[in-house]
Amino acid sequence: MAVPKRKMSRANTRHRRSNWKAAPVVLTTCPQCQAPAQPHRACPSCGTYGGRHYDAAERTEHQG
Repeated sequence: MAVPKRKMSRANTRHRRSNWKAAPVVLTTCPQCQAPAQPHRACPSCGTYGGRHYDAAERTEHQG
């Protein structure tokens, strides 16, 4: 197993981590109710995806 011979400097560590950031959440409009929803997931407001209704989608919203 490879082990580093020297300590990585703070500048090099921060330079390496500079591109490690969160991506913004992509939202599309629901074709059924026109509410914003994530693609490829059931709509949190009406619970439909792909022309079908899913009851569990209404209970998955986070409180708070």
